[in-house]
Amino acid sequence: MLPSEATQAKNLAKKYDYQEYIIERFINLWGLAETKEILLAYQNPSLTAIRVNSLKISPQELQQRLENKGFKLTLIEWYPEGFVIQNAPLPIGATTELLSGFYFIQSIASWLPPLILDPKPGEFIVDLAAAPGGKATHIAQKMENTGTLLCLDISRERIRSLRSNLSRCGVLNAICLRTDSRKIVDFHLKADKILLDAPCTGEGLMATDPSRRKTKSLQDILRMSELQKELLSVGLNSLKKEGILVYSTCSTAPEENEEIIHWALSSFPIRILDSGFSNFSPGLTSAFGKEFHPDLQKAVRLYPHKHGTEGFFVCKLKLLEEVT
Repeated sequence: MLPSEATQAKNLAKKYDYQEYIIERFINLWGLAETKEILLAYQNPSLTAIRVNSLKISPQELQQRLENKGFKLTLIEWYPEGFVIQNAPLPIGATTELLSGFYFIQSIASWLPPLILDPKPGEFIVDLAAAPGGKATHIAQKMENTGTLLCLDISRERIRSLRSNLSRCGVLNAICLRTDSRKIVDFHLKADKILLDAPCTGEGLMATDPSRRKTKSLQDILRMSELQKELLSVGLNSLKKEGILVYSTCSTAPEENEEIIHWALSSFPIRILDSGFSNFSPGLTSAFGKEFHPDLQKAVRLYPHKHGTEGFFVCKLKLLEEVT
């Protein structure tokens, strides 16, 4: 980093109340000008969005019901079951439609992992970190309530929320199990598809949770990356041959994203598939002096200043040979 950039990092950290090392990392990754855009975007909350639960209602009917109550909704052009709330005469979390399970309040970025996973009716799918259920209910919706969805989570409190949300949304094909997901290898399962929305530092959530600007250290990033490798390993060990695993985080740190996938490519018989969402930014192929597999450009990144979302990462993997 140039001396002038180091001075700018110090000034920006003070102005926006970040730890200085975070700003230095941002400048290293994206340059000074784009870092300023990102920091400014993180000053504003992400868009309020809802995902329609097609198990219970159509997008058209839900839109009509909410607009009759005075809400103004804008349909997301790349997903016909997602709306942004432009005007709300009452809290979007306090409607009879929400209590009836007609929609899920969920960030736009969080729609992507299930969509990229592309669940099909009748499949056996595992959600390795399922609570509180936003992505799990979405998967069940795409499965049309058929097949089997195994939902795992280690937290007693969060799995209560998961069960509540599955019930509210009318999900009938899910089995919930409170356990450390790393123990899934003991079950000797072979799933068609697995979602690993991995625990992470939440570096992409600095708009919704400003405390992360001051509380997360580089040591936290490195600690989480070890857990992410463990979870990805057990996930790949629990897939059928030709099975699909989607890995995602709400972090922008390459150590929790591209570096994890790069490691997995050298450790397992997998390849990266296109996400099908070229309207977002590609994954990184280098960061902090490290080179990553060129296919990581097929991964997806979302940024607050470009997409109006939290920082997010998604990568789709295919298992070429069953791991024994």
